[in-house]
Amino acid sequence: MTPAELRQLRHHFHRNPELGFEEDQTKDKVAEVLDDLGIEVHRGAGIIGILKRGTGNRAIALRADMDALPILETSLHDYPSQSPGMMHACGHDGHMTMLLGAAAELVETGHFDGTVVFIFQPNEEHGLGAKAMINEGVLERFPVQEVYAIHNLPGAPLGQLSTRPGLICSSESLFEITINGRGGHASMPQAGRDSITIGSEIVLALQTIVSRKLAPGAGVVVSVTEFLTDGQRNVLPGSAVLKGDVRARSGEDRNAVAALMDQIANGIGAAHGVEVAVSFNTEFIETVNAPEPVEAVLSAGQTRGLEVIGDREPMSFSEDFAHFSAAIPGCFLLLGNGTEGANGRPLHASDYDFNDDLLPVGAAFWTQLVQDRLPTQT
Repeated sequence: MTPAELRQLRHHFHRNPELGFEEDQTKDKVAEVLDDLGIEVHRGAGIIGILKRGTGNRAIALRADMDALPILETSLHDYPSQSPGMMHACGHDGHMTMLLGAAAELVETGHFDGTVVFIFQPNEEHGLGAKAMINEGVLERFPVQEVYAIHNLPGAPLGQLSTRPGLICSSESLFEITINGRGGHASMPQAGRDSITIGSEIVLALQTIVSRKLAPGAGVVVSVTEFLTDGQRNVLPGSAVLKGDVRARSGEDRNAVAALMDQIANGIGAAHGVEVAVSFNTEFIETVNAPEPVEAVLSAGQTRGLEVIGDREPMSFSEDFAHFSAAIPGCFLLLGNGTEGANGRPLHASDYDFNDDLLPVGAAFWTQLVQDRLPTQT
């Protein structure tokens, strides 16, 4: 595909965003492009494309995510979202387009020996899409030796490639703490069990998990994001719910946070004579890169003349690709989206936009990686 064709395709995806597990039109478009290229297409929770060349028995998988976000777009360009309250604010429109561009180039050149499995995954944003595809048996039906994924990185120079062996993205766990106190008149707090006061103590105490319970530099983040009560203007609340988010760089730290959170919340509840319940659910596990796929990514980037960083700091965000790389040796890498304007705005910002100049860069990188990992016989 030419750069103009890549832009046109990306703008189509951008105009038509769909949320997780609702990517029906998106899947239809991806399948249409693959079918037009003569690539074998399989439909399920996501879309799988199979491209074989030569007689080689090795296979690698390349993954792109498809879902958008429930965000009202404020970007100023001539291809805005046509679905109010939804937009591609994370660049999945670009990820799909780069992978389809690589598919087109690999069909045309055919300079590889083996099988490429193109994975177009739904519902990355809620951490459910990779598991859905794995549960369908995608890795058994289409066995591969390695799996790879790209994510754009706003604020990094255009096309800068960065990754690392080992941990690359944090886990994400959601917690909920329910406080069952006793409501009462605002003028007589001694007659009740004020859940706001108790909840406030818990909020502050949770911050000691990172500052006093875990080793310095652990990279754990504990954030209370919601504080809900049944109180009114002159009524002290009898119940309260605290909700929040935990990021961790290891399963050990993640489990420690869960245990400490339960201990702290129930201890404060006991001190005030109220019942407290804590739930802690991990939606994204830690994303871990295998050494050999990382070396392959760095080599392909250097061959294409990209600026390459092979020891970047782990990212604090979470990534559903973790479930693929936990099952198959893989590498998650980042490509700089640029530093100016909408291309430099943070992921999930309402005025963010994927950089069209990155489309041919990403497609060429994917092509090079396939040629390197599935070399033709000499």
